[in-house]
Amino acid sequence: MAYRLPPLNSLKAFEAAARLMSFQKAAEELFVTPSALSYQIRQLEEHLQIPLFERLNRAVMLTEAGERLYPGIHEGLERFQGAVRSVGRTVQSNVLVVSSGPAFAAKWLAPRVYKFVDQFPEIELRIAANLRLSDFNVDEVDCALRFGGGDYVDLHSEALFKEAMVPLVSPKVLERYGGTLDEAAFENITLLHDDSSNFIKGAAGWRNWLEQMDYGSINPEKGPRFNHADHGLDAAVDGAGIVLGRLSIAMRDIKSGRLVAPFKEYIGTQSGFHFVAPESALELPRVVSFRQWLLKEAEEEAEDIAAFLANMRSL
Repeated sequence: MAYRLPPLNSLKAFEAAARLMSFQKAAEELFVTPSALSYQIRQLEEHLQIPLFERLNRAVMLTEAGERLYPGIHEGLERFQGAVRSVGRTVQSNVLVVSSGPAFAAKWLAPRVYKFVDQFPEIELRIAANLRLSDFNVDEVDCALRFGGGDYVDLHSEALFKEAMVPLVSPKVLERYGGTLDEAAFENITLLHDDSSNFIKGAAGWRNWLEQMDYGSINPEKGPRFNHADHGLDAAVDGAGIVLGRLSIAMRDIKSGRLVAPFKEYIGTQSGFHFVAPESALELPRVVSFRQWLLKEAEEEAEDIAAFLANMRSL
């Protein structure tokens, strides 16, 4: 026999009160009176036949049952809201929201945006740059550019290009050391650390690279650390030191001559950038247009990366 669900308003009241830990604040958020909110929560407790809150003098606390109930109700209401928003997104056919990591958005996507805008002026492109992976069931996002192995459950995924870690430095810094960097030069040059590469499958940092080069006298931990890949690259461009940079987002600086690779050795990885979207989004005209444009741009970038690495040696 099917279980009879409690009224939706009582679930919304419980979720708000549990999240805010205040009946007063929850009532204000839901635009009801505190007494009305309290009544809705009592309805839910009577329906479940168990107390969900401990009513203290000037505060409330979840009971054990309330703590068990809250995560599921919170996630469920978020998914309800996401489903409603997703239906609305199909109506707003000219708005395209693309999620991307900040570094990729700054170094790769943003410099190319004008091409997409020129080709598809009827589409209003919005780039949501953050490190958090978008939840397509909740967030107002059409598609995403994600870095990883490409195994995204229940999502369509297409590889754009692979990643490689390459020592990069500005020409003026390289000139300062006579055009070459040996172990003695590494005693003085500043190592710039891209901590965003720590999660990359198969990648390694300065310690691994220096060991492979037999530069055993160098402290691999010295130098400033950056949690965004583009920050480390920008620091290298400005002459702050040498960075073990991610090639896929450094190609623009390399082709412009702002950064050069003083060694033939690089570190390959098992990860890369991917175009990711729910299967249902692939039918939306705005996503179709963006995907076609993106894959063409990515193909050109993949060729540039392959040409760059052709005369180099993987460690």
